[in-house]
Amino acid sequence: MHFDEQTVELVRDMLIVTLKISLPILMAGLIIGIIISLFQAITSIQDQTLAFVPKIVAMIVVAALLLPWIVARLIEYSRALFTMSP
Repeated sequence: MHFDEQTVELVRDMLIVTLKISLPILMAGLIIGIIISLFQAITSIQDQTLAFVPKIVAMIVVAALLLPWIVARLIEYSRALFTMSP
Protein backbone atom coordinates (compact mmCIF):
# COMPACT_ATOMS: atom_id res chain seq x y z
CA MET A 1 0.00 0.00 0.00
CA HIS A 2 1.10 3.53 -0.71
CA PHE A 3 0.23 6.31 1.70
CA ASP A 4 0.70 10.00 1.12
CA GLU A 5 3.54 11.21 3.34
CA GLN A 6 1.71 14.43 4.22
CA THR A 7 -1.37 12.48 5.35
CA VAL A 8 0.71 10.19 7.55
CA GLU A 9 2.42 13.22 9.12
CA LEU A 10 -0.96 14.88 9.70
CA VAL A 11 -2.36 11.82 11.49
CA ARG A 12 0.82 11.45 13.56
CA ASP A 13 0.64 15.09 14.67
CA MET A 14 -3.06 14.70 15.51
CA LEU A 15 -2.34 11.70 17.73
CA ILE A 16 0.51 13.50 19.50
CA VAL A 17 -1.69 16.54 20.23
CA THR A 18 -4.43 14.24 21.51
CA LEU A 19 -2.01 12.47 23.84
CA LYS A 20 -0.56 15.76 25.12
CA ILE A 21 -4.02 17.10 25.88
CA SER A 22 -5.40 13.97 27.54
CA LEU A 23 -2.32 12.92 29.54
CA PRO A 24 -2.64 15.40 32.47
CA ILE A 25 -6.34 14.60 32.90
CA LEU A 26 -5.76 10.85 32.82
CA MET A 27 -2.78 11.12 35.18
CA ALA A 28 -4.95 12.96 37.72
CA GLY A 29 -7.48 10.11 37.58
CA LEU A 30 -4.71 7.54 37.93
CA ILE A 31 -3.09 9.22 40.92
CA ILE A 32 -6.39 9.73 42.73
CA GLY A 33 -7.36 6.13 41.93
CA ILE A 34 -4.15 4.80 43.47
CA ILE A 35 -4.60 6.95 46.58
CA ILE A 36 -8.22 5.81 47.00
CA SER A 37 -7.24 2.17 46.45
CA LEU A 38 -4.58 2.42 49.16
CA PHE A 39 -7.10 4.04 51.49
CA GLN A 40 -9.62 1.27 50.79
CA ALA A 41 -7.00 -1.42 51.36
CA ILE A 42 -5.92 0.11 54.66
CA THR A 43 -9.45 0.67 56.00
CA SER A 44 -11.12 -2.39 54.38
CA ILE A 45 -13.85 -0.16 52.93
CA GLN A 46 -14.96 -1.61 49.59
CA ASP A 47 -17.55 0.93 48.44
CA GLN A 48 -17.42 1.49 44.66
CA THR A 49 -18.68 5.07 44.80
CA LEU A 50 -15.76 5.93 47.07
CA ALA A 51 -13.42 5.04 44.22
CA PHE A 52 -15.45 6.50 41.36
CA VAL A 53 -16.62 9.92 42.53
CA PRO A 54 -13.25 11.40 43.62
CA LYS A 55 -11.63 10.34 40.33
CA ILE A 56 -14.33 12.02 38.28
CA VAL A 57 -14.18 15.19 40.39
CA ALA A 58 -10.39 15.36 40.16
CA MET A 59 -10.43 14.85 36.39
CA ILE A 60 -13.05 17.58 35.93
CA VAL A 61 -11.06 19.99 38.13
CA VAL A 62 -7.84 19.30 36.22
CA ALA A 63 -9.63 19.72 32.89
CA ALA A 64 -11.12 23.03 34.05
CA LEU A 65 -7.76 24.31 35.30
CA LEU A 66 -5.97 23.30 32.10
CA LEU A 67 -8.67 24.56 29.74
CA PRO A 68 -6.68 27.63 28.58
CA TRP A 69 -3.64 25.44 27.88
CA ILE A 70 -5.76 22.87 26.03
CA VAL A 71 -7.39 25.55 23.89
CA ALA A 72 -3.97 27.05 23.08
CA ARG A 73 -2.67 23.65 21.92
CA LEU A 74 -5.75 23.11 19.75
CA ILE A 75 -5.42 26.58 18.21
CA GLU A 76 -1.74 25.93 17.44
CA TYR A 77 -2.59 22.63 15.79
CA SER A 78 -5.48 24.15 13.82
CA ARG A 79 -3.34 27.06 12.66
CA ALA A 80 -0.61 24.65 11.52
CA LEU A 81 -3.22 22.50 9.80
CA PHE A 82 -4.77 25.40 7.87
CA THR A 83 -1.42 26.89 6.83
CA MET A 84 -0.10 23.65 5.35
CA SER A 85 0.74 23.99 1.70
CA PRO A 86 -1.29 21.71 -0.59
